[in-house]
Amino acid sequence: MKQVTATGQTVEEAVKSALAQLKTTEDRTDVSIIDEGKKGFFGIFGSRPAIVKVSVIIDPIEEAKKFLIQVTEKMGAPVEVEIKRDGKQVLFVLTGEKIALLIGKRGQTLNSLQYLTQLVINRFSNQYLTVILDAEDYRNRRNETLIQLAHRLAQKALKSGKDVALEPMPSYERKVIHTALSENKRVKTYSDGTDPHRYIVISPGKPVAAGSRK
Repeated sequence: MKQVTATGQTVEEAVKSALAQLKTTEDRTDVSIIDEGKKGFFGIFGSRPAIVKVSVIIDPIEEAKKFLIQVTEKMGAPVEVEIKRDGKQVLFVLTGEKIALLIGKRGQTLNSLQYLTQLVINRFSNQYLTVILDAEDYRNRRNETLIQLAHRLAQKALKSGKDVALEPMPSYERKVIHTALSENKRVKTYSDGTDPHRYIVISPGKPVAAGSRK
């Protein structure tokens, strides 16, 4: 966080000096008055300057947007970023001429960018925010694919009687798998590993013995 301590004959002058040093405006800062100062006798004898500490308020969402613009430019695929916030979830929608490059195979590049953006946004936020990156409606299309994959692999687990491990996925995609199979009482799902390599395991339930069904 950028901050300076400044002095002036009045609090207003001290704040003005600090804003000039920080090259910002008062609405983007947090001002703390350390000493209101004292004019003194005839404005000279016994006078004491006002002292303030001014800190720049950093917007975590804007920092994340700035990160995305900078990193995509370096990748040779510059984008425009639209932001949609819903509580603690922040959606960044990317558009650009080379968007396919940023999505990557099975969304791996997009997921990596999403993970890095989440690290950036929570570095500056005082509350944990969840980041979702989307481009060309990829997330909705990916969700449909994941739901189909979940049901197919659940059948595989039941048929083989063995656990089936999926490829590593971000928490957003793992939630899709968990939800898709939540009503299937014949299998259970759980996550294993550590981020960003955390993955889902689909485990077949214990077979019901013949004649024991109610």
